[in-house]
Amino acid sequence: MQSHPDGVRDDWARHNPGLDASAMEVVGLVKQVSALFDRALEPVYEGAPLTVAEADLLIPLRYATEPSIARRLADNMGMSRAGVSKTLAKLEKRGHIERTPNPADRRAALVTITESGKQAIDRIFPRQLTTEAELLSGLGEDRTRVVDALARLVEVMEDGLANGGRGRDLGLGLSKIHTPQDTPADRE
Repeated sequence: MQSHPDGVRDDWARHNPGLDASAMEVVGLVKQVSALFDRALEPVYEGAPLTVAEADLLIPLRYATEPSIARRLADNMGMSRAGVSKTLAKLEKRGHIERTPNPADRRAALVTITESGKQAIDRIFPRQLTTEAELLSGLGEDRTRVVDALARLVEVMEDGLANGGRGRDLGLGLSKIHTPQDTPADRE
């Protein structure tokens, strides 16, 4: 499968012989996967009381045993702090979350989900999971290899950003996601 139609990668490489265009293959596929997930979830969220971004913030709060702060949510989810703040404001206005002063840091509010927020996410998220499971059901036995490859991609990208001097560590913590076959030593 070619991730860029009409040989776009080959054109760039041919017209710019010193340019390494090899990343276009991986990046193109990742963008295509993301777009396909977005397209599959459109019907789930059409007319729903939550947007995808709002659900993304309520999901980790739903079963959290303690309040979170917006910065931690943004960092853990790879979202911009401004975007998280804006989405939290909308959720708070509709009564799905509460923000209270943080006694440890006056600049950061503690975020907790309300009963209304729990009910909203409990109605929509199972539909999202069902849609995603149906979309990925064709992987069959390849699922473990795909998960391993994606985990490796995240690891390489986080290491590259943290150690390569070309950016900052995104702090996504995605390389900390473990597959069932991981041993405790792998998790250190």
